[in-house]
Amino acid sequence: MLRTKAFQGLRPTPPLVAEVACVPYDVVDHEESAALAAGHPHSLLHVDRAEIDLPPETDPYSDAVYAKARENFLGLQEEGALVRETEPCVYLYQQRMGSHVQVGVATVCHIEDYERDIIKKHEKTRRDKEDDRTRLIGTLSADTGPVFLTYRDSAAIDELVAAVQKDAPLYDFTAPDGIQHTVWRVPGAQSFVDAFAQVPVSYVADGHHRTASAVRVGRERRAANPAHTGNEDYNWFLCVLFPASQLQILPYNRAVKDLNGHTKEGFLEAVGRTFTLLPSGSATPKRPGEIRMYIDGAWYDLAWQPAVNADPISQLDVTGLQDRLLAPLLGIDDPRTSKRIDFIGGIRGTDELVKLVDSGKAAVAFSMYPTTVEQLMAIADANQIMQPKSTWFEPKLRSGLFVHTF
Repeated sequence: MLRTKAFQGLRPTPPLVAEVACVPYDVVDHEESAALAAGHPHSLLHVDRAEIDLPPETDPYSDAVYAKARENFLGLQEEGALVRETEPCVYLYQQRMGSHVQVGVATVCHIEDYERDIIKKHEKTRRDKEDDRTRLIGTLSADTGPVFLTYRDSAAIDELVAAVQKDAPLYDFTAPDGIQHTVWRVPGAQSFVDAFAQVPVSYVADGHHRTASAVRVGRERRAANPAHTGNEDYNWFLCVLFPASQLQILPYNRAVKDLNGHTKEGFLEAVGRTFTLLPSGSATPKRPGEIRMYIDGAWYDLAWQPAVNADPISQLDVTGLQDRLLAPLLGIDDPRTSKRIDFIGGIRGTDELVKLVDSGKAAVAFSMYPTTVEQLMAIADANQIMQPKSTWFEPKLRSGLFVHTF
């Protein structure tokens, strides 16, 4: 069963919460990070993306970046932007994006639950990204960004959440992107710990690199501590747990820079041999088994059907696209490492795909139907690994609303 506990971490002082809290480090590049942090000295981006405070030519994985991150992190505490909790707590974290609302419980989970597959994964991690976050977490002795976990709905947890929401929130602000973030503080929270102890498994929805990195740091600290007991704070990592029914997954679209030597006509002919290919007046698939393709100013519908006895991973549209088109026709054998493919989060819309192709930055783009939460859990339960960039959860969790230290 899942282990959680209250933690006595750091959190922003209420007047500065909207400035401290920032988007996850991995959804913005250097230029976007610098722009978002400009004029906001208390933004946690100065910690999570500390290279923005160093000369532009600085290697983002250099010693100077991690040293700057630690300096900035300690500075936020010295200036009183981040303050230490007076007692162990968990938090309710509600996000409102238009008509969509989701409420999770921010707590810490045990690294051994990840190792024992009580916290299940569905993606592989890239070693360079994992090394980066491992070094940052170890340098700070802190988790600045929470891992996004989900679990099958629990009526007992729902009742606890509803009761807490009757009280006044600790934070309530709307970010520049229009998403409203509301946080309630729950001291002690033994009732939540007990309720989650009845949850048999949870799933990493978003944050595989942060999870793997936190586990690596915990193992390193464990190996270096001859008096290790398993209860030390380095054994726990920061999470927000959401019931599966509340989550919203957007598509994760693809764009490929060239046609791998094919002419447009030859490429379309080859695609038509593995998909039902028809012109389309729509850029957005309506159901699983449909993919939209944009090439040379026109949209096409690519329809396909997995085998009746297909395993969970083989039923995904991203798998069908990879196995039937990207690998055999476009030569994208490993989308994790190929420099010829880009992944575009669904929040950017299909207009971004049109712009990439029409500008010549891509030769062809693919608009996907989103993977469902049920598919994600079925794949994790089967110990299978999704294609990279198969899910785009929205809204994203802000970093800095609560920080776990060890």
